[in-house]
Amino acid sequence: MSEEKRLGKQTPTISIRLPYTESLGTEAVECYNSSGRTAQDWQSLLLEDIMATGEDGLWIHMKFGWSVPRRNGKSEILIMRAVWGLQHGERVLYTAHRATTSHSAWEKIVERLTKSGLVAGEDFKTTKQFGFEHIEQGEGVINFRTRSSKGGLGEGYDLLIIDEAQEYSSDEESALKYIVTDSRNPQTLMCGTPPTAVSSGTVFLNYRKKCLTGQAEDSGWAEWSVPNLTDAHDPELWYETNPSLGTILSERTIRNELGSDQVDDNIQRLGLWLRYSQKSAISKGDWTECALSEKPDLGNKPRLFFAVKYGKGGNVSLAVAVKLPDGKVFVEAIDCRSIRDGNAWMIPFFRNPHAEAVAIDGAGNQNILAADMKDAAVKCRAILPKVSEVIEANALFERQLFAGEIRHMNQPALAQAAANCEHRAIGSGGGFGYLSVLEGADISLLEAVSLAHWLCANAKERKKQYISF
Repeated sequence: MSEEKRLGKQTPTISIRLPYTESLGTEAVECYNSSGRTAQDWQSLLLEDIMATGEDGLWIHMKFGWSVPRRNGKSEILIMRAVWGLQHGERVLYTAHRATTSHSAWEKIVERLTKSGLVAGEDFKTTKQFGFEHIEQGEGVINFRTRSSKGGLGEGYDLLIIDEAQEYSSDEESALKYIVTDSRNPQTLMCGTPPTAVSSGTVFLNYRKKCLTGQAEDSGWAEWSVPNLTDAHDPELWYETNPSLGTILSERTIRNELGSDQVDDNIQRLGLWLRYSQKSAISKGDWTECALSEKPDLGNKPRLFFAVKYGKGGNVSLAVAVKLPDGKVFVEAIDCRSIRDGNAWMIPFFRNPHAEAVAIDGAGNQNILAADMKDAAVKCRAILPKVSEVIEANALFERQLFAGEIRHMNQPALAQAAANCEHRAIGSGGGFGYLSVLEGADISLLEAVSLAHWLCANAKERKKQYISF
């Protein structure tokens, strides 16, 4: 007896779906199989969830998304659903990030229809024009388009397909999400892989987050993934996260594609969704490149420049900066505490004999801390920066960081803030501040460091005194 061939896991590692008793998924699979192809078990099972219907005949899931590692055939489910829609009078818009992808989908659907016995020009009509592909059968229509911030406006559809969903941007969503509004039974499908460092979309990521936290109504989600960064060379994990392993994928193929970038291999082959943003204004690589392995020598009389940032989340952060002998600026986060703890814990730092100045940012709290410093007879200067100076500080901080002129000890909390930030507009002249892309994370640590760096970098060098007789 021959040994049974091992297959990848046929059910998702994470599945969010609404309860149902009826589905048109089997009908769609039978239609697809009539083309001479055979849907894999995992594709058939997922299509059952996607095409689940209620007693009123409407789709249980008005939106459904799924994430599967590359080359597993995840987009083939879109083909199955689109063909069923075409043959049941639906108007379908098939969109992709690249024109080559939408064109490939058109080619596949035409082939499936032809292989099932239909004749182009007689049983269905089609237009091949690149970028404007079109298929029509009876009342059913499929248009194929590359997504843009204007595409789809003014047109109405029953089914909206978002292929390469990791690239689906909020601008594109604004242009497309209303095109199914007039349909009696609308559905939107999104499929792709977890975003990488070069992915530009945010909609797929946010949709997944809403599904996993129970905030998405009438929606479903499925993914094959690992929960944490792990060994991408482990074959057991390949079978756990690649449902088509053993059919259209082989161990040999996967082994040959793996490289030295463990993070990328985890995303592309194991379906890892990173907990930190790879689209941060400051990348993880940018930040770690400036890290030191050991504390620098600050000399006997270091000039210390502090900064305090009162955050919107109810916390206050304290940071310090000092210029190193080589001219670079060393920055360090000191602490982040609740504003309720008061200001007394910061005063001892300002009493340091080498402390020269402290920048204080945070409307409503600046003057309070400045008064507390005066009452405590603190000698170092309190500076309350204007909005224009905060803008200048952030721009200078990034410019110097990317130029390698900043040094730090890669503190975990500060590293997390830096590698998960995006710009927020402040002022009216195109200036920026920082905003955390991590829910619940406090960005005030990074903002305090930026201000401390600004004070230190702009400090005038002390002139040596020469006494002559």
